[in-house]
Amino acid sequence: MKLKPVRGLRMRWLRSGILLTVVLVVLAVAAFALGARGYTYSAVRLGLTAKADAASSFFTRYSASTYSDYYQSAYRYTESFEDRDVIALQFVNARGMVEVSSYGFSAGTTPGTPDVTSALENKTTGFWTGKRSGTGERVMAVTAPLLTGDGSVVGAMRYVTSLRLADREIAKATALAAGVGLLVLFAVVFTNLYFVRTVTEPLVELTELSHRIADGSYGIQAQKKHDDEIGDLTDAINEMSAKIGETERMQTEFISRVSHELRTPLTAITGWSETLAYDESISPDSQRGISIIAKESARLTKMVEELLEFTRIQDGRFNLNLEPLDVAGELEDAILTYGKLLAQEGVTVDYTPPEGDMPLVLADPERLKQVFLNIMDNAAKYGRAAGRIVVTVGSTANWVVVRFRDYGPGIPENELPFVKKKFYKGSGKERGSGIGLSVCDEIVGRHKGRLELENATDGRSGLTVTVMLPVMDEKELTIG
Repeated sequence: MKLKPVRGLRMRWLRSGILLTVVLVVLAVAAFALGARGYTYSAVRLGLTAKADAASSFFTRYSASTYSDYYQSAYRYTESFEDRDVIALQFVNARGMVEVSSYGFSAGTTPGTPDVTSALENKTTGFWTGKRSGTGERVMAVTAPLLTGDGSVVGAMRYVTSLRLADREIAKATALAAGVGLLVLFAVVFTNLYFVRTVTEPLVELTELSHRIADGSYGIQAQKKHDDEIGDLTDAINEMSAKIGETERMQTEFISRVSHELRTPLTAITGWSETLAYDESISPDSQRGISIIAKESARLTKMVEELLEFTRIQDGRFNLNLEPLDVAGELEDAILTYGKLLAQEGVTVDYTPPEGDMPLVLADPERLKQVFLNIMDNAAKYGRAAGRIVVTVGSTANWVVVRFRDYGPGIPENELPFVKKKFYKGSGKERGSGIGLSVCDEIVGRHKGRLELENATDGRSGLTVTVMLPVMDEKELTIG
């Protein structure tokens, strides 16, 4: 059996669980990236600050007594600067202009950044992170003030370093965190899918079982796989199925007993009514009463036979004697048998024979005739006012198709899906047991065929009942 997916529950479960996990993973990766960036930039800033403070203290103590000394010392210091490959060293005068730089092209420029302002105006080491003008490269600058002996600012020492390597390391760390996040996400998805599957698959099986019970498979049991809430649900459905099965069995036995008990008095009533019908001493009024008795006893006998047939289907005593069969011939026999009786009731059967030979089907002739007679009886009962039944037979590549069309009121569209269910009476006023079409559907189904009902679509009232029987294949013909 192919299990149908529980789309609503599964999708809601996965959507809520995975969406929350995705949000948490994204937030975690974003927080990690921000933290890594803050930590890395802080480490770079602290390193530059320590380097700048130490160098400016040394420079102030030994070199910066006058502006001339400051300029000469700055030039010499820059010439001997060892970290020029990774750090740009700049000496800024009191006006904020670069006097000397390890990159000569920077001399004469005015940075105008907050770190320079902090060093020159506040006499404190300042830092700044931003983009280098012209190249757009992200850099960090730390500027420490250079003071003379009387505490006045003679200039500032500025370290500038590129953040390209730092950003690259941050990107690597973020990518690693994102990879870990994806692994976590995949793990959550996998565990959710597994867990959802352990919940939904038993629910799907129980749903299928419930549908089978609703369709008449009373008493069937589901296998209990887990001792949890789903296991409790399984026990409840099994108990329900068992009780319905027992009730159905008792109902079937009761119907069978009552039907058998009714056959004897009905046989007597029918026999005596037929006998009295030939008694010339009975008055005409009494003869009409006897005719009514005979007619009603025949109707009751038919209902009893349907009930007995139903009980045979229910308890497994229903068998088919299959043989290669010409459906058209069997249909014509049924029309000949029942047509005269219908004619007495004012109902005409218009039959259109097939053109050419019909393919054979593997069928039980008695059961198939029972289906045809039952359908014609229903058509006559519900379409009696129109007085006409149209019967056609034809074939396709795979099916032999028999159609019965009456011109009665038809069946309300909302009742069509249920008319083949046992004991379903619908809103019609006609009397009956409500199992005739159920028995016909069972017989046709046992022949691997289909019984379909639809209201007329040609603008007129009426119902069309279609019997479709599979054509015998070459293998069946050979065996036959």
